[in-house]
Amino acid sequence: MSANEKKVVNEKATEFEDHQHVEVSEELPSELEALLHAEPLQGLSASEVEERMAQFGRNEISEKKTNPLLKFLSYFTGAIAYLIELAFILSGVVEDWVDFGIIGGLLIINALIGFIEESKADAALDALKNTLALKSRVFRDGKLIEVESATLVPGDIIAVRLGDIIPADGRLLGISVDGSDSEVNLQVDQSALTGESLPVEKKKGDTIYSSSICKQGQMLAVVTKTGANTFIGRAANLISITNEQGHFQKIVNQIGNFLVVITLTMVIVIFIYLLLRRNNEVDKLSRKDVFDVLRDVLVLTVAAIPVGLPTVMSVTMAVGAKQLAAKQVIVKRLTAVEEMASVSVLCSDKTGTLTLNKLTFDEPYLKPGFTKEDLLLYSYLASEPGANDPIELAVRTAAKRDVPLLAECTGHTIPGFKVTSFVPFNPATKLTQATVIDHHASETFKVAKGAPQVIVKLVGGDNEATHAVNLLARRGLRALGVARTIPGSLEKWELIGMISLLDPPRPDSGETIRRCEDMGVVVKMVTGDQLIIAKEVAARLGMSRAILDANSLTDPDATDAQLADRCLHADGFAQVIPEHKYRVVELLQSKGLLVGMTGDGVNDAPALKKANVGIAVHDCTDAARSAADIVLLAPGLSTIVDGILTSRAIFQRMRSYALYRITSTVHFLIFFFIITLSYRWQMKAVLLIFIAVLNDAATLVISVDNAQISRRPDKWRIGQLITMSIILGCCLTVLSFSVFFIARDVFNIPDDAGKQSDDDTKDGRMETIIYLNVSSAPHFTIFSTRLAGFFWENLPSLTFTAAILATQVFAMFISIFGINGLTTAIGGGWGVSLLAVSLAYFVVLDAVKVFVFRIWSFELTVKLWPTRARKEKLRHRKERRMVEERVRQNIEKVRKASKVIYAASAFERAGRGMLPA
Repeated sequence: MSANEKKVVNEKATEFEDHQHVEVSEELPSELEALLHAEPLQGLSASEVEERMAQFGRNEISEKKTNPLLKFLSYFTGAIAYLIELAFILSGVVEDWVDFGIIGGLLIINALIGFIEESKADAALDALKNTLALKSRVFRDGKLIEVESATLVPGDIIAVRLGDIIPADGRLLGISVDGSDSEVNLQVDQSALTGESLPVEKKKGDTIYSSSICKQGQMLAVVTKTGANTFIGRAANLISITNEQGHFQKIVNQIGNFLVVITLTMVIVIFIYLLLRRNNEVDKLSRKDVFDVLRDVLVLTVAAIPVGLPTVMSVTMAVGAKQLAAKQVIVKRLTAVEEMASVSVLCSDKTGTLTLNKLTFDEPYLKPGFTKEDLLLYSYLASEPGANDPIELAVRTAAKRDVPLLAECTGHTIPGFKVTSFVPFNPATKLTQATVIDHHASETFKVAKGAPQVIVKLVGGDNEATHAVNLLARRGLRALGVARTIPGSLEKWELIGMISLLDPPRPDSGETIRRCEDMGVVVKMVTGDQLIIAKEVAARLGMSRAILDANSLTDPDATDAQLADRCLHADGFAQVIPEHKYRVVELLQSKGLLVGMTGDGVNDAPALKKANVGIAVHDCTDAARSAADIVLLAPGLSTIVDGILTSRAIFQRMRSYALYRITSTVHFLIFFFIITLSYRWQMKAVLLIFIAVLNDAATLVISVDNAQISRRPDKWRIGQLITMSIILGCCLTVLSFSVFFIARDVFNIPDDAGKQSDDDTKDGRMETIIYLNVSSAPHFTIFSTRLAGFFWENLPSLTFTAAILATQVFAMFISIFGINGLTTAIGGGWGVSLLAVSLAYFVVLDAVKVFVFRIWSFELTVKLWPTRARKEKLRHRKERRMVEERVRQNIEKVRKASKVIYAASAFERAGRGMLPA
C-alpha cells in the first residue's frame, strides 16, 4: 500500500464492509404452510404420516429407465432407415433372398454398433455409482426415532447435526433436540446444489435443501417439501422433460429426406416406364411380369440409397469413442462424439469444475516485520487438532506445505513449541486461542485466530488491516485474522496479518479455456456462487469479468431475443439456480448455436441434459453423471480439448463420407434414370448390388483415415453439402455417358439396349465397361471429398488408400478377365484405361470442388436455399457489418485526432524549451 493510501486510511476509523449473501428464497403455499406447525418435540402421529404420505408420496425421485428392447429398436428409425427397411420388406415380397439377407444384415449391424457402444458406457458408469440408503432422525408420537428418509412427509420434525446429509427441504426451528435454543447456527455445504464454494451459515427460519451437508452445528427443522417438490426434485423434473432429437440425428434425417425424395421420385418414374414397356412387349401383364419389374427397380433402389451410411457413421463414431475412452473420457451417447465438433459455446459450472471445490490458502495481508511463514506457523498453533472444518483444514494444509518446521512433524506436535492450553472456536467469541511455550526463546505467549473484526478489536484497532480485509471481501475472498501477544506480556496483542482463502481454479483450467478459445469455442462461466467470487475466479482464469447475476435472466421487460443477446455477450452468470442454467443453454441454442455444458453437481444436471453435449467432470454427483453425454474420469478439464480435437477429426471423416455417398447416389440415379428412359439400357441386378456392397464395405476404413482438423467449430452446411453433391454427381454423369458413347460410337461396342440378361445375343462388354466406370469413378471421388482444399494438402492414410484401391483393382480384374454369370471379359486395355481415367477424373473433380468452395458464401446459400430464417440471419449480418465498419471508422478518426493533438503538444513543449530563461 502506498504512503498516500495509508494516510487516507489512517485519517479516520475504517469500518468493515458487510457483503450480503444472496440466496434464492421462495414462499410456501398457504395450504402447505398450515401443515408445518407440529409441536417440535412431539412431531406427527402415525396417522398423520400415513395421510400425508398418501397426499405427497414418498420422499424420493423416481428414475426412469429406458427399456433395452425399445432402445435397440430406436436405432431402426430415421428417413434412411425407413427407406432401407422398405427395400428389405420388398426384397422379401419378390423373394430376392440375397438382397433380403444383405439389407437385413446391414440394418442389424448398424443398430448393434450403436446399442453395444452406448451400453458399454452405461455399464462403466453404473460401476462408478455409490448409492447410499439414507436414514433420518425424526420426532414422531413424541419419540426421536430413526426412519428411512424416503418415508419423510411435510410437517415432520427432523434433527440435523454435523455430518448429516439433509434428507428433504426444511425450515430451521432454532432449537436443539432437547428443546433448548441452539447456541450455534448451522454451517451447510450446498455446493452440489447451488455451486457455492463456501459453506453457508443458516439460522432460525432459513431454508435447508435436500442433499446438502451439515458441516457445523445441530438444530431441529420442519420438513417443508419432499420428493419431486424439493429443490433437487425440480432439477430432476427439468431433466425428465428434456428429450429432444439430437443435432446429429437431425442432420442425418435431412440428408436422408433429400436422398429419399430423389430416389423414390426417380425410381417410381422408372417403375412406371418399365411396367408400360413390359405391357407393350406382352399381351397381358402377369404377376410374374410385375414382380420382375419390381425386382429390377428394387435392385436399383438398394444400389442407389446409401445403405451403408448409418453403419459407416456409427463405426466412425465408435472408433472415436474408443480413442476417447483410452484418454479416460467415457462417451455415453455415441452421436455426442460428432456433435462436440460443432460446439461453439461451452458453458461451465465453476465450483468443482473450473475450481477445485476446496478452500485454499491465498496471498495474505502481512504486517511489517512478519512473513508468510510466520503467519502460517502462528495460525497452525491456533488451529484445533483433528477439526474437519474446511477453513481449519485449509490453514493446516497450507502451513504443513509452506513452513519447513511443520513439514516433517506428525500429529499436532511442533518441534520447539508446546501448546499448554487451547480454547476452541466459540460462536460467541468467533476465535480460537492457544497459550504456547517457545523453547527456543524461553518465553510464553498467546496466539489467536478468528474473524477479522474480532482480531482487529483484540489488537486495539487497525485501519490499514480493516481496509485490506474489505479489499479481500470485495474480491470474494474469505479472511481470517491472526494475532499474538507481544514479548513480555500476555495481555497486549499485536496483529500478524490476515489469511485469505479461496476455492482456486484447477491448475489446467486457464490453459484449457485458452485452448478452447483458440479453437473457436467461447467459454462462459455459469455458477450458483456469489457474483464477487465468480468475477475473481474469472479474472484468475484469464476470462473477462463481464459476469451478470441471475436477475438479468429473469428481467420481465426483456424479450427472449434480448435475453439471448445478453447471454451471447456476457462472459458468465452468477447466483443462478438450476432453472437459470437450463435457461442460459436454451437461450444460446435459440441463436442457432450448438452448446456444450460442463458440470459436476445436482444443480448442473438439467443444463447438462439440455445442452447439445453435456460433460460431467471427475468426482461428479450421480445426477450429473446420469444427465451427461460424456463423462470425464480424470481430474481437470484438459481432456475436453482432447475430446474437441478427436470429435473434429471424426466430423471431417463423416462429412467426407456423406459428401462422397450423396455424390455417388446423385450420379447413380441421374445416369440410370436417363439411360433407362432414353436408351432402354439396364445393368444386371447383381452388378448393381456388387457396386453398393463392395464400395460401402471399403469406405468403413474411413474411420482410421487422416483428417484435417478445423481450427473453428465445424458445421454440416447441408445446403452446401447437397449443392456440391449435385455438381459432382452431374460431372460424374457426364463422364459415364462419355464412356458409354465412346465405347459405342468410337469402338463400336454393342450397347445391348433393351436386351435381358438371359438373351443369348447379348454382347455383355458394354455392361462390364459401365460397371467398372460406375464402380471406380465415384469411389475415387472420396480422395477429393476428404477436405475442402486440394487433395494433396492432407494425404490419406496408407490403410485407407490401400482399401479404396484394392476394391477397384479387384473390380478391374473381374472386368478384364470376366466371371461367368457376372461380368464379360473386356481385356486389359479397357480395364487399365477405365481405372486410369477414373483416377485422373477425381483430380478434375477436386479442382471443381475447390473452386465451388472458394466462391461459396452465406449470401450464395440464401440465394440457392432461401428460407425465412436464413434471410433474417443475412440481414442481421449485414447490419452488424455496417455497425462494425462505423465503429472502425470512428476509431480511426480518434486515432488521427490523437496524433494531431500529440504532435501539437510536442511542438508546444519544444517551443517552450527554446525560449530564453
